[in-house]
Amino acid sequence: MKLSDYVIDFLKKEGARHVFEVCGGSITHLLDSLYGRKDITAISMHHEQAAAFAAEAYSRISGHIGVAMATSGPGATNLITGIGSAFFDSTPCLFLTGQVNTYEFKFNKPVRQVGFQETDIVNIVKPIVKEAHLVADPNKIKYYLERAVYIAKSGRPGPVLLDIPMDIQRAEIIPKKLESFKPHQAASSRISKETINRIARLISASSRPIILVGGGVRISGAQSELLELIEKTHIPLVSSLMGLDIFPHDLPEFTGMIGTYGNRYANLAIANSDMVLSLGSRLDTRQTGTRPNTFARGAKIIQVDIDPRELNNKIKTDIAVCSDIKEFLMILNKNIDRYDKAKIRPWSKTIKHYKTKYPAYKMSTTADILPNFFMDRISDVLPDDTIICVDVGQHQMWAGQSLKTKQKQRFITEGGMASMGSSLAMAIGASFANPKKIITVITGDGGFQANIQELQTVFHHNLPIKIILLNNNGYGMIRQFQRQYFESRFQSTVLGYSQPDFQKVVAAHQIHAMRIEKKSQIEKAAKILFSDKKPMFLEVVIKEDNLVIPKLSVNKPIEDQEPYLSRNELKSNMFIELLPETETNAKRKN
Repeated sequence: MKLSDYVIDFLKKEGARHVFEVCGGSITHLLDSLYGRKDITAISMHHEQAAAFAAEAYSRISGHIGVAMATSGPGATNLITGIGSAFFDSTPCLFLTGQVNTYEFKFNKPVRQVGFQETDIVNIVKPIVKEAHLVADPNKIKYYLERAVYIAKSGRPGPVLLDIPMDIQRAEIIPKKLESFKPHQAASSRISKETINRIARLISASSRPIILVGGGVRISGAQSELLELIEKTHIPLVSSLMGLDIFPHDLPEFTGMIGTYGNRYANLAIANSDMVLSLGSRLDTRQTGTRPNTFARGAKIIQVDIDPRELNNKIKTDIAVCSDIKEFLMILNKNIDRYDKAKIRPWSKTIKHYKTKYPAYKMSTTADILPNFFMDRISDVLPDDTIICVDVGQHQMWAGQSLKTKQKQRFITEGGMASMGSSLAMAIGASFANPKKIITVITGDGGFQANIQELQTVFHHNLPIKIILLNNNGYGMIRQFQRQYFESRFQSTVLGYSQPDFQKVVAAHQIHAMRIEKKSQIEKAAKILFSDKKPMFLEVVIKEDNLVIPKLSVNKPIEDQEPYLSRNELKSNMFIELLPETETNAKRKN
């Protein structure tokens, strides 16, 4: 049997029904093995970066391994951004790269290159994969494939790369004689009864508890167990950016997104808590602020994460539990039946007051489209089971603050790598993972241009992807940063930036395009956008000076966001003692 045929058979058995790729000379054998198959299909993208993003989304939506494939040299290196995204956001993917023949590979020779397009991709990507291997022996292909999938899915998931030279791809093998991979018995991560009882006591003793959900809850498939815990306790819940679609936003316990660009009411809630149960969150500075020692400083903090290296890494916790989130919640739910819900009613009432006093947006008399208002309104017309793919930039934060995610909806975006231009490619992967659903893209004019070529992929496959582009004529997030710290010297965000006529570009790809500029146009445009399952594009023009607020500045505790509350007003919202001012701030009222 030809080795490349064996590789494709293996991928199919692992549940991959699509392989995202851009053709190239060094993967022609693998491509040929995909030719004519009905059970697994090659999806030809127009840039390898987009193929990697598509594979990442495919994995996140389907629950199976996501696969992207590229040729040697520039094809392989173009995958790197997507590989990094899968690594930082813990997504199990298999990246296959072609390589020059083994007799053309330099190995330990002190030269730069021997074969044409030869590039040592294995050593290049090692910092951003769980493993990477050059397959130099055809009889080891089964071992490496089985190992790759096991490693990608086990523990904290992530990507694995296999580099397969051309002479290995075309080698003849005897499948029955191939060496298998035998995983070592994983060490048990059993949670002691003493630890669970201690956690249950802390929860029961608290009067201002908060549960913080991160992306790890979704990765472990623990949504049902989380819902059971909330139904038992009615503890308020806040979310990280990566955890936004884990808990329905219409339930009263949902208290918004925390962090640098989090909802003010969510930040006030976690700042004033006396117990934080953090589930599957790294507790990085985008959530805690740049003074982590001030984060939830009046609370007992319990951190649960499958990666032991993340425990007590940035925040000193009171209890650190290395565990799969689903396993942890199943055990906790059995030990928390006698929770006194009445004890936290005053706390829930306080949080309701925060939400009323500091909403994500305020009504305006202006005819212009305000971003948070738009996100709130578009939530009402999004299909109940749509998959929302959000790009990186101001629109990502406006969506995080104001989009109301329903129980069957998904909200997928990039957290760790945070690459502009990821959303359209991710939407393509999500669409192939679940072809029955409408996919909604939320992007910006800057990020959209980074992978705009994938409009052709959308048209070619007639994918049910609805693209919403918020156009503020520039890289708004960096422009906001320049406004705050560089005296509005808008180098490369205004000066040097340009954009095409998106209506004409999208129409050239034979996709219906619309454009709105006034809030009175939102409802009609939204109805047209979601009226069928054909690809469609909506450009939403917003003012260049729209800011993402509230915003946490450097060296401020999480409760003290811009625009600043007066010192007296901030104090009136606090159960814990205010920190002294770290610097004179002319923006604050006395």
